[in-house]
Amino acid sequence: MAALGVNQGDFVTIGAPNSIQFVVSTAACWKIGAIPQPVSSRLPAAELDAIVDLADAALVVGVSSGDRPSLPLGFTPDESIDDSPLPDVVSPAWKAPTSGGSTGRPKLIVSGDPSIFDDALAARATLFGATPGGVMVMPGPLYHNGPFIWALQALLIGCHIVVLGRFNPEETLASIEKHRAQAVYMVPTMMQRIWKLDPETRDSYDLSSLVRLWHLAEPCPGWLKHAWIDWLGPDVIWELYGGTEGQCATVLDGNEWLTHPGSVGRPTSGELQILDEDGNVLPAGEIGEVWMRPTGRDTPTYYYLGAETESRDGWECLGDIGRLDDEGYLYLADRRTDMILVGGANVYPAEVEAAINSHTSVGSSAVIGLPDEDKGNQVHAIIEATGPIDEAGTFSVFADHLVGYKLPRSFEFVNEPLRDDAGKVRRSALRAERLSSTQEAS
Repeated sequence: MAALGVNQGDFVTIGAPNSIQFVVSTAACWKIGAIPQPVSSRLPAAELDAIVDLADAALVVGVSSGDRPSLPLGFTPDESIDDSPLPDVVSPAWKAPTSGGSTGRPKLIVSGDPSIFDDALAARATLFGATPGGVMVMPGPLYHNGPFIWALQALLIGCHIVVLGRFNPEETLASIEKHRAQAVYMVPTMMQRIWKLDPETRDSYDLSSLVRLWHLAEPCPGWLKHAWIDWLGPDVIWELYGGTEGQCATVLDGNEWLTHPGSVGRPTSGELQILDEDGNVLPAGEIGEVWMRPTGRDTPTYYYLGAETESRDGWECLGDIGRLDDEGYLYLADRRTDMILVGGANVYPAEVEAAINSHTSVGSSAVIGLPDEDKGNQVHAIIEATGPIDEAGTFSVFADHLVGYKLPRSFEFVNEPLRDDAGKVRRSALRAERLSSTQEAS
């Protein structure tokens, strides 16, 4: 990297898939004081080029973009390069993941912390279930913030990380058993796909070594959370909520969740409050926008490239909607931009999707709002079917879980997963595609 002109503070776009090369490339960035900027190895060229240009990346690893210097997968270093020890250099930011958010326009979320691994980060890695000489299984894509943090910080305290090329339900269970892993990172989409394995297959793997199973990045349906707590025990199942921006994070284990079902926990770093549209603090139980701010530090936790922060009097909002209970536990409703207004009533897609995903023949789902002359919007369900589904019968099943105005009025069945391995779905893009198709047809 240094021989190709990468200097301290430069961004290096890392487009390697889950692999040793991804990890080595990230460590190499830190070694020379550069900023690792991970992206999906499967990005379309136009989207990749936009991100690389935004970062003004000094180097691209694993993929190529325009005429930027690049290192392909499996490259062999030039043997003539001087391999004597490099000087100690600290990167001004230890990571800069990418987010398209609800707009679809790329932005970089550049960490406000330098590439220094200290006792506080070591303690956080321990909370993840990582221990020196222990094992963590990572089935999530390393270019996403959660897997990046969990895997790399575990490695830095001397924990082995078992990185899967892509998530596979049975392979994940087999890896936990084979390596006697103490920790594993998941998102609810992974948990659902594992749970829908044949019970005999699922239960044939020994997961008794697990101390921590963390899930985050998307809402976890109550039925699924209960199933995993019953399977592995409440001490093992842990959940975290927080943005890549790092202003605030909430945490709770399975025991707390059983006494506060549906919650994502109380703040363990930073603080949060619930505000209405006019900026007034709402009392416990009322739903509003989630606003957060960091505490105990003099510097920002991040800065954006390609976007502006939504801030008010030192508080920031990432677009989530939720409520607090009397004990300060947070309960999320959904993303503000994804909420559907049906006849004046709020419908949160995550709640409808949770009911749909409980069906044994549903692999994944996405709920969006489509125009309706009478109600303003109607609830439309896009479903990845993994088995036979009777639409009429399915509707009656959902009716047992949802009030009438939240029920989907139209269904669409697709063959491909609607969420990626990080549990992410872009409902706004799905809605735009269907509105465009309707306009073209008319």
